[in-house]
Amino acid sequence: MATQLAESRARARKARGPGRRLLGRGRTRLVPAVRNAAPALLGYTAVRAVGVLIVLLWDHPHGGSALHRLATMWDSYWYQDIASHGYSGSKPLPGPHGPYQAYAFFPVYPALIRLVHLVLPLSVPQAALLIAWAASLVAAWGIFAVAAHLYGRRTGVIAAVLWGVLPYAVVESLAYSELVFTAFTAWAMYAAVSRRWIWAAALSVLAGLTRPTAVAVAGAISISALVALVAEWRRARRGTLPESGRTAPWRLLLAAALAPIGFVGFVLWVGWKKHSLTGYFKVQEAWDSHFDFGRSTLDYLRVIFGTANTLWMPDVVVTGTLAAAVMLFVLSALQRQPLPLVLLSFFILVLAIGDAAYFNSRARFLLPAIGLLLPMASVLAKVRTRGAVPVVLSFAAVWSGIFGGYLVFVYTNSP
Repeated sequence: MATQLAESRARARKARGPGRRLLGRGRTRLVPAVRNAAPALLGYTAVRAVGVLIVLLWDHPHGGSALHRLATMWDSYWYQDIASHGYSGSKPLPGPHGPYQAYAFFPVYPALIRLVHLVLPLSVPQAALLIAWAASLVAAWGIFAVAAHLYGRRTGVIAAVLWGVLPYAVVESLAYSELVFTAFTAWAMYAAVSRRWIWAAALSVLAGLTRPTAVAVAGAISISALVALVAEWRRARRGTLPESGRTAPWRLLLAAALAPIGFVGFVLWVGWKKHSLTGYFKVQEAWDSHFDFGRSTLDYLRVIFGTANTLWMPDVVVTGTLAAAVMLFVLSALQRQPLPLVLLSFFILVLAIGDAAYFNSRARFLLPAIGLLLPMASVLAKVRTRGAVPVVLSFAAVWSGIFGGYLVFVYTNSP
């Protein structure tokens, strides 16, 4: 009887097949991973809830819909227009440097908006905001995963919460593509620092279909993979590379080749649609967005510090953010972070300073530079005074929320 029962169970397991077993293994891995990241996700959710609550209270006396504003302001219009009408159905709008066109915006976020809108009983703005908020949690989880892998769980939790209290963290509550992009970026970095190179490249491809700043992700992954290939080859020749430390050369070469495909593919597609190899960059010129090696940034800083004109608060905050980012990059290098993180921070910092785009967007460009969070997170993780870190992060959450409300309701330009 016992033998028959055992044979019956064995036949049942076989009938379930490898897919069922794979699903079981995936569930077995996912549950502990979620449990491990829970403090980071709860902390991040708490500080962003503070920011959103401040925005809601700010708008309450006016009787408006703050959530609708978060879902529809500025660039959100373009993503939702693409989701509703496609690229060819989106109408250009007049601009001072030429017509604003939907081809400046990458396709992954609009595609997700359309998918959720079709599947769930949500309007397009509601779907856009839902995806953005869900992606922000995935991004916070990725930031935790990177920091915890390198410096321990406490540092990972603090890094995720720090990302939610940055001066421009209100962007993390808008229907913007930065959230989806940062999610892909953070997990690409985790894959790279844990030597999962093909996964890193695949996530880089997705990032490259989400935002133009994905050139930073692609560059970080491709260069790091090639450096790892050369380093392993040299160690193998010297006989100092253990078998457990080997990565198949084809994996590294494939990762280096795949990483930029998303960005390059979209740029070439826009070029094909515009009948010009440089079509995408011509579209971007309507937003006065091109790389000028920092000349526009320096010119704007001269205006800020060299005139008696009244300054807007974002001018001061963005200037301070850029200065802090440079210092944090130096600290990141001194911290001896893994090469993919250092390169990512470097390339994003170069893009933020070197692009001719609207000055106050530079703090937003820095949001995916997750390596810049790690020096601060590491220092705070070493603080043992009871309650000190929660107090600091709570104060930062309130300040970030107030500044976020200012950006949403008072400031007249996009964040």
